[in-house]
Amino acid sequence: MPTLAQHILSVPGSGIRRIHEIAIHLDDVVMLAVGEPDVRVAPHIAAAAKAAWDADETNYTANGGILALREAIVAKLARDNAIHVDTERVWVTVGATQGLHQAMALTLGPGDEVLVPDPGYTTFTMNARMIEAVPVPYPLRADAGFMPDVAELERLVTGRTRVLIVNSPSNPLGTIFPRETLQELLDFARRHDLWVISDEVYEAFTWAGEHVSIASLDSDDRVFSVFSFSKTYAMTGIRVGYLVTPPGLAATMRTVQEASISCVNAPGQFAAIAAITGDQSHVAEAREHYRENLAAATELLDARGIRYLAPGGAFYLWVDVSFASGGDVADWAEGFLLEHHVAVAPGNAFGHSGEGWIRLCLAATREDLLEGIRRLPAP
Repeated sequence: MPTLAQHILSVPGSGIRRIHEIAIHLDDVVMLAVGEPDVRVAPHIAAAAKAAWDADETNYTANGGILALREAIVAKLARDNAIHVDTERVWVTVGATQGLHQAMALTLGPGDEVLVPDPGYTTFTMNARMIEAVPVPYPLRADAGFMPDVAELERLVTGRTRVLIVNSPSNPLGTIFPRETLQELLDFARRHDLWVISDEVYEAFTWAGEHVSIASLDSDDRVFSVFSFSKTYAMTGIRVGYLVTPPGLAATMRTVQEASISCVNAPGQFAAIAAITGDQSHVAEAREHYRENLAAATELLDARGIRYLAPGGAFYLWVDVSFASGGDVADWAEGFLLEHHVAVAPGNAFGHSGEGWIRLCLAATREDLLEGIRRLPAP
């Protein structure tokens, strides 16, 4: 039988999915590993999707998405993100996952280097390997509040570096980069003529500080911004996101969209129109639910003497279990799952800097979240 392309064999597996796959075959598991909102999709969003199916709105749409959706996104970007674009810079994607892959495929070639946060979302490294680029981790360290160090980036950049990835609010950390930090990162990218890819999937959930879109600070068109309906509107399985490009790429984007997905499914796009233009009270309710979960979880962690990073946003808790994990938190998390039936994401699934930490999802029932924390070992 023929062999697969060699570079595909170098794509790392997801340590989060490994835990999840084990967990779904066990009984009575407390699921805190995957970022899945526990709230239901809002009725008006579900109704819009159903109405599309009932009306047989099942044909191809434009490569970039339904015009009404792109126009609604343009209005939202101006209102909420201080990003001012036209519809030809907005491209509806199969979730943020495809948007990230698309942006990286547009800007990276074989052997090119991309600076990825460590700890950082697993797909950053996976995507780079899939397109034969080289992921170069830039460490986010506990002693620096898990904030990027531009001096460290200066040491890592080479003549092969093409892209800097920025993720705020961060998955898995929950950190939010202040405006000043984002400006420093943008200035660094300008000095070295780098593209910037900004993952802003968790923009709707901030607990401390403001969410600032780095593209709102961009004066020379080097930022690709990636957003999603999945977390904000509890639409993870509907698979709708969007990529905002620098100007002048419309013809190229039509080509790459046609070659990769043609277009996103039409009923999902009608659901997204209802989500972004309709009543937002369910988003506020979800935000308050996650905020209350965060307060309850940190109170219990404090009472048990377990160290954690207080998140500024997203819906995760970054928890230190280095006192128990023995230098291999992935192995520890698997054993903890099998013995105590609690699924957590091992920190080293997000990069070497995550060793000794775990990620807990706050978007769970209060009962499950607190029970999972009760079963954690204490120092």
